[in-house]
Amino acid sequence: MDRARPGLMLPETPAILEVRLAVRSWLRYWSGPVAVALSGGADSLALTAAAAAEAPEVVALVVDHGLQSGSAAVAATAAWQATALGCVDARVLTVTVGTDGGMEAAARRARYDALRDARGESAVLIGHTLDDQAETVLLGLSRGSGPRSIAGMAPWDAPWGRPLLGVRRSVTWQACGDLGIAAFEDPHNVDDAFSRVRLRREVLPLLEDVLGGGVAQALGRTATQVREDSQVLDALAVDLLHSAGAGDDLSVTVLTDVPPALRRRTLRLWLLRNGAKGLSDKQLRLVDDLIGEWRGQGGVAVSGAPDGARLVVGRRRGRLVTELEWSLRNDH
Repeated sequence: MDRARPGLMLPETPAILEVRLAVRSWLRYWSGPVAVALSGGADSLALTAAAAAEAPEVVALVVDHGLQSGSAAVAATAAWQATALGCVDARVLTVTVGTDGGMEAAARRARYDALRDARGESAVLIGHTLDDQAETVLLGLSRGSGPRSIAGMAPWDAPWGRPLLGVRRSVTWQACGDLGIAAFEDPHNVDDAFSRVRLRREVLPLLEDVLGGGVAQALGRTATQVREDSQVLDALAVDLLHSAGAGDDLSVTVLTDVPPALRRRTLRLWLLRNGAKGLSDKQLRLVDDLIGEWRGQGGVAVSGAPDGARLVVGRRRGRLVTELEWSLRNDH
C-alpha cells in the first residue's frame, strides 16, 4: 500500500531519495500511527521530512532538555520546521534531567521517558544513522560487553523505530541542504569530553583511512549478523528456561550439559525475571560456575535487591535458588 501523503512534494535529489527509501522500506513492517523524535539536528530533520512524505499524519515530538541557554528557542524552531515539512502536529516536551549515571545517561533517560509518555499508540521513529550504529559497536567492543553490545541498535525495538541505520550521516546533512533547512548542531556533539564524540571525529575517520574505507558499513553488517544470531540463541534460552524450571529455582541437571554460551543466556533471563539488574559478565560467569565448575562454593551476589539487602544466587539440593541477604544495621 502506498502510504505517501498526496500533495506533499520534496526535491528528488539523491540524498532525499535515499532517506525516503529507507523510511518507506521500514514502513512496510508498520501500519500504525507514526511519531518522530525531533531534536532539530540534521538526522532527525531529514527523517521528519521523509516520514511526513511517506506516512500519513506524522506527529513530531521535540524534547527540550533545558541543559543549554536558548534550548527552548531551539525546540520551538524544530517544532515549526516539522509543521513546515508536513507534520500534522509538533509538540515540545520539556523535561528535567537528573544526575544519576552522568549527564549523558540522565538526559537519555529523561528523553526516552518523555517520548514514551507522549507517543500514545504511535511508533516513535529515531534518527540514528549508520554512523551511530558503527560508534555503538565500537563502544561495545571497547567495553568487552559481549554480543548484546556488538549487536548495536535494532531497526525495530518497540516502540522505537530506526529507519536510517543504513544511511550515512553525511547523507542526512546533504538532504537538509537540499531541502534548504538549517539543522541545529548540538554543542555536545562536538565536545571531545564525550567518548562517542572522539570516536566520531577521530577514531572512525582514522579507521576509514587506514583500512581503505567501508568501515562503518562493515560494522553495521557485523551488528546485523550478531543480532540475528542472538535472536536465535535468545529463543533457545527461553525454551531451555521453561525446561529447567522458569520459577524461583532452576534444575542443575537440565542445565549441566548445555553449551556454556546458551546456559549463560538462560541464567541471565532467569536472573532478570527474578529481579536482578545491571548484570555484569563477571557476575554471570560466577553464577554459571555454580553449574559448570561446581566445587561446593558459596553463593554469588548480584545487583537488584532492595536497599539494605543483596540478591544472592546459591546452589541447594541440585537446584539454583535466589535469596535476599540482609545486612546488619546499627541503629544506635
